[in-house]
Amino acid sequence: MSKPSRRLTVMAAALAIVALTATACSEPAAESQVVTEQGQSFDLSPEQTERVRVDKVDEIAAKVPQAIRDRGTLIVTGSGGTAPPLRFYATDDTTIVGSEVDFSYLVGDILGLNVDLQVADWSQNFVKIDSGENDVFISNVTVTEERKDKYDFATYRLDNLAFETQKDTDWKVEKRQDIAGKKIGVGSGTNQEQLLVDWNEANVAEGLAPAELAYYQNTSDYYLALGSKRIDGYLGPNPSAVYHAATSGESKVVGTFSGAGDALQGEIAVLTKKDNGLIEAIHEALQHAIDDGSYQRVIDRWGLQSEAVSESVINPPGLPRKPAA
Repeated sequence: MSKPSRRLTVMAAALAIVALTATACSEPAAESQVVTEQGQSFDLSPEQTERVRVDKVDEIAAKVPQAIRDRGTLIVTGSGGTAPPLRFYATDDTTIVGSEVDFSYLVGDILGLNVDLQVADWSQNFVKIDSGENDVFISNVTVTEERKDKYDFATYRLDNLAFETQKDTDWKVEKRQDIAGKKIGVGSGTNQEQLLVDWNEANVAEGLAPAELAYYQNTSDYYLALGSKRIDGYLGPNPSAVYHAATSGESKVVGTFSGAGDALQGEIAVLTKKDNGLIEAIHEALQHAIDDGSYQRVIDRWGLQSEAVSESVINPPGLPRKPAA
């Protein structure tokens, strides 16, 4: 991703409520703090002085495979262009910050490992795990039955999706039929895309018009398309939709759904290569953080209260497999 694109990712969400003078070269690129009308504060700075840090837990750290303990680092891959508050570039346009980064440090601290944050395109994150180049993928990854064939998961958040649209429209999405004939932005290769594809198939079978799916390169591009009414709505992670609606004041959330479809509550999890010996330590680290309250502090810091879990689970039921043709 180019640096201009990185800058748009952060600024698309923040500029609407931050006073900037576009023509004044002496002005900062973006403010380091964003405060919503509800009083929620978000830190966009590279320093992240309020990041939640905890102590090593020896008995859990001892379960990390020896090769990783000897190396002393937990190599974490993830997307770089995800909209706040998940995983995004700070105001220096270089440092990756967000809730998923904080969860990475929380796990690393408990395991006694330094965190090495890596950035890759969505599909390349899986390649890096497959090759063993990276240890874990922490970037709003949904548990699916298909992914469980190759990877192990330890859950840490509910997976909820949200439809976001212009603030002045009366469109609501309460059921799949409500998307018929609409033009909806969605990320390629995501479980939200799969949800829309499944809904389109069911709607067409009932004689309804399919929704047109629109794909753009960056999250900021979706918001530009939404603001100019080139799309009717955008389906993405609920935390990002809530954040953008709250900070921009120009959009609203008109429907939320489980990322795993109608029959199952989807879950977000740390992903690692199957049977590499790491998942038990990851799981216990997450559960320890839940039990001691440090997990909740991360949840509260990034406004993710609606997606908190009371326990971490290894390889729970995931998004169902697509039926064979």
